[in-house]
Amino acid sequence: MNRHRLFILRTFAFASAAGLIFTCGSAGAQSTRFAVPADGVPTADTVLVVEEEIVSVSDTLTAAPDSLNVVAADSVPVKLTGWQRFKRFFTESNKEKKEKKFDFSIIGGPFYSNDVKVGLGLVASGLYRMDRSDTLLQPSNVSLFSSVATSGFYMVGIRGTNIFPRDRYRLNYLLYTFSFPSAFWGIGYEMAADDANASKYTRKQNQVKVDFQFRIARNLYLGPLASFDYVDGLRFDRPELLEGQNPSILSFGMGFVLNYDSRDVMTNAYKGWYVRLEQYANTKWLGNKYAYGRTDLIVDFYQKLWKGAVLAFDFHTQHNYGDVPWTMMAKLGGSYRMRGYYEGRYRDNNLTEIQMELRQHIYNRHGLAAWVGAGNVYKDFKTFRWGHTLPNYGIGYRWEFKKRVNVRLDYSFGKGQSGFLFQINEAF
Repeated sequence: MNRHRLFILRTFAFASAAGLIFTCGSAGAQSTRFAVPADGVPTADTVLVVEEEIVSVSDTLTAAPDSLNVVAADSVPVKLTGWQRFKRFFTESNKEKKEKKFDFSIIGGPFYSNDVKVGLGLVASGLYRMDRSDTLLQPSNVSLFSSVATSGFYMVGIRGTNIFPRDRYRLNYLLYTFSFPSAFWGIGYEMAADDANASKYTRKQNQVKVDFQFRIARNLYLGPLASFDYVDGLRFDRPELLEGQNPSILSFGMGFVLNYDSRDVMTNAYKGWYVRLEQYANTKWLGNKYAYGRTDLIVDFYQKLWKGAVLAFDFHTQHNYGDVPWTMMAKLGGSYRMRGYYEGRYRDNNLTEIQMELRQHIYNRHGLAAWVGAGNVYKDFKTFRWGHTLPNYGIGYRWEFKKRVNVRLDYSFGKGQSGFLFQINEAF
């Protein structure tokens, strides 16, 4: 050790013995603090730390309050093993990560339903903010979903809501494509209620639906919407059930949406209202062979009950009028309403359905849900029959995949039907 370094070392040791603490650092590095008791003598470890720091620090010394801690100037990131990454995903993926510009995760699982049979689903969810400084505004969300099943069914799609800064504008979008070895019973309740009418066909569908909303008052939004829908019906066993309509239908629609939304979080609301009115015009000048209109109304309400419990209510009605093609009629069933029913078995111009669900947080990221509901399809109000109302009920398990984003496993029951569903986000 040369004399210069030995002199500096002794100077530091003397100052340390006098009870001073020094903070040493270069302009481009983090500071390092070290100390010894006022009445003590520097130990070998202390001298070693001082000697190591002298080699790389500048000559800037600052007195600081007494401390007994030695903090490393730099930390080396620890590389996680595969098991550690897996464990971290299941313990931390639901924590809000404000430091991330885009918080994205993927998960998969099995499912079963009457229409597509046994399958495997893969879902992904992303949360982000266009203005990261506004932490009071709920984040934008995007979900990717894909499924394959033993029946030959496959689907790939994306849906989401982009919230612009200060929530002045909202962009909602849905895009998907699927192929489905399906069944067709015909049009109307009576046709669907007769099991003998079931006939096979293959349904290939591509859909795009987009709306852009302007905030016109507190929680109130208004804007244009557009939709594209192409259904290719192939290999019908009984084409006469189409009642003379084309098996393949291309449909373009334009209109407006009026939306009132006071929910605290749109992906998993604990409180608030959601009212959405859509009005479509599918006219011939847009290129439609079948000209018709559609009015669609959703009314949802969410209320906290006891600790961890939320009561959710959903009312939905859809009315189509004009020359409505078989592909665009209101269809009962699916993953969001009247769960467990074969989607499209019951179809007609109009549909009204209602459901109520109790959601209970159990522990950590786990929860349960139970619901009851009912639905009815009818040609017009004159032909509406209370006796045609179909029941629906079920139970489900919830796992918080991301902050206020649940993966749900639902087992649902209907009239002579049941199904097991794997989906991301609540049904409503």
